Order: sequence, then structure tokens, then C-alpha cells
Amino acid sequence: MKQIHSDIFQFRGNHYDFGYNLGEKLRDSLTVRNRQHGWKLKRPRFEIDVNEAKGQFKRFAPAIWDEMEGLRDGLQLPMEEVLRDFGGYRVEPDKSGCSIFTTENFMVRNYDFHPFTYDGMFSLFQPTDEGYAVIGPTSRITGRMDGMNEKGLVMGYNFTHRKKTADGFVCYMVGRMILETCASVEEAIELVKSVPHRGAFSYNVMDTRGKTFVIEAGPRAVEVRETNVCTNHFEILTDENRRYLKDSLKRMNVINEHAADMTEAENAFRFFNDSNHGVFADQYKSWAGTIHTSLYLPNELQVWFTLGADQEPVKFDFNQWLLGKDIDLEQMHGQVNTELGFANMDAKLR
Repeated sequence: MKQIHSDIFQFRGNHYDFGYNLGEKLRDSLTVRNRQHGWKLKRPRFEIDVNEAKGQFKRFAPAIWDEMEGLRDGLQLPMEEVLRDFGGYRVEPDKSGCSIFTTENFMVRNYDFHPFTYDGMFSLFQPTDEGYAVIGPTSRITGRMDGMNEKGLVMGYNFTHRKKTADGFVCYMVGRMILETCASVEEAIELVKSVPHRGAFSYNVMDTRGKTFVIEAGPRAVEVRETNVCTNHFEILTDENRRYLKDSLKRMNVINEHAADMTEAENAFRFFNDSNHGVFADQYKSWAGTIHTSLYLPNELQVWFTLGADQEPVKFDFNQWLLGKDIDLEQMHGQVNTELGFANMDAKLR
């Protein structure tokens, strides 16, 4: 078993200062060095055009571009490198697993991925310039793979496919934009329909009214369905699916079979996080091992979060944080059944 941790980063202020402080924190970190080392071993299959990226951010989320500039200055790196490693536009999306279940009161998800992609950072950010305050784990520092905003809108994405990619935003940046700019599921649907997409992902969104939708989004089309279970395949845009869906269908069937036992948040969290129920995965070498389990309660503005299996969650009161009460915890700890390296903990992973 490998002991892992996530840092908790709290910030109130404008986007530029948020990015700058992140950059200072990460300047000499393993996270940054591992991103840079990876490009010494392979060439990117995409091109970074700073002006094009700036134009797209300015159109859909201008404050996040200010954050990119702050991150550039804090890291003391060229903008091309910042966009390559943390920008979320035009870059190559990675494959992954993931399972999500919702009721009218909560969303629970397992985030399944390869360890060397994991930031090991949990962020609370309350912007003073524009956008909603957001809590959740980071992906490539600037993105969010799941999270909740101050309006009680919750988002989590699931991978479908990365074939026939197009110029557009990748999943973690779309997730970030949903949380920062949308107050309801209807606004989230409108945003996802309007932005260009790099790859094919499902964006699961719910709000304080208990409405849950899965937005099937890819470079060629976007469709919306109302459902409370999502794994790693589309049900409308089926042409975008991978050929191998056995594992995705298996997890979906397990969740559906036990849905009646997961009406309470505690039961749902235990079902997703316990290693013996068939949802928590340990295929880390195949980019499909569960790294964290998270649960969001939008009406209470609470977040439950844990690293690895069979753990008791750390519980965050986001409402109290929004009122100015800082989280007096600097790190969360857990363990996973792998010896593979994590981006924030181990050197030269690739």
C-alpha cells in the first residue's frame, strides 16, 4: 500500500493573485518538474497558440485567463509552457474511469485515473473580481474534475473517448468553467453546448433543486439526458463510445442494483468507497484506479472527501468557509493499493 496526500489550498482574492500564489507555491514542486520531465520523453501531439487560447478564454471565462497570467508570473515560465501543462485548451485529454451516482440531495463519485496525473491538491477559492466561489480537487492545477460552487451547483465529469479530437477545451477546464460561471443545471447545459470540446466526456451536473443531468459532450455534438447514474459511456451519442465497454457497464449495473440502498449520503459514500462492493477500482496501471471518493451536499454546502479505499471522509463546511472561517487542516492523507508514482510525491514518473 502506498501512503498519499493532498494539500489544501485556500484563497480569497482576485484571479491574478490566485494564479500568482499558486505559481509561487508550485514553482519548485515535483508537480511542475514531473510535467516538464514528461515532455522530455515524448512530443506533444498538439500545438499551443497563445493568442488563440487567450481569445477562447476571454470569450468564455475571462477571469481564468487572468489566473493563467498570474500562474505564469508565479512560476516564472513562458505562457506557452503554462498553457501546455495547465491551460486546458487544445491539449491532449487522458483516458480514465470514474463512477457517479446522485439523488435529489447529493452527488457521490469515484475519481479513477492514473496516479502520475494526480495533482494532490484540494482547492477553496473565493474570487473577489468575478465568478462564483468553488471547492473541490484540482486537475492540472487550474481545472476541476469535480466540485461545488457557492450556489450549490455540483459537477463531476466522466471520460468517454479521445478519438478524433478537435480544437477546444479539455474536461477539467470545462468543469472549472461550469463551476465558476453557472448557478443552475440549465446554465451549465447552455455553457457546455456553447464551448468547443477537445474530447468526449460526460458532465454530470446537479443543483439545490435536486435536478440531475448528464451532458454528453464531444467535438461533434452535445446531448443531454436526465439520469442519476453515469460511468464511462454515452447512451445517446453512442458513436463516440469505445469498443470495450464491459467495465463501464459492469459498474453501472452494480450501482443500479444497489441504488435503493443508497438513499442516505452515509450509505452511498460507504458503497462507493469500500473496496469490496465493485465500484471502487484498483486498475491503476490501466488508468482506472480510484484515487479519491467525493460526496457533495448542495443544500447544506458540505463536501465529504477521502483518498483511497475504506476511509472515513474529511467533511468540509463550505458555507462556514464562505463566511470567512478558514479550514484548519493543511493536508488530507490516505493510501492506495499501488506502488506507482504520484505527480505531487515522486520524481521522474515517465
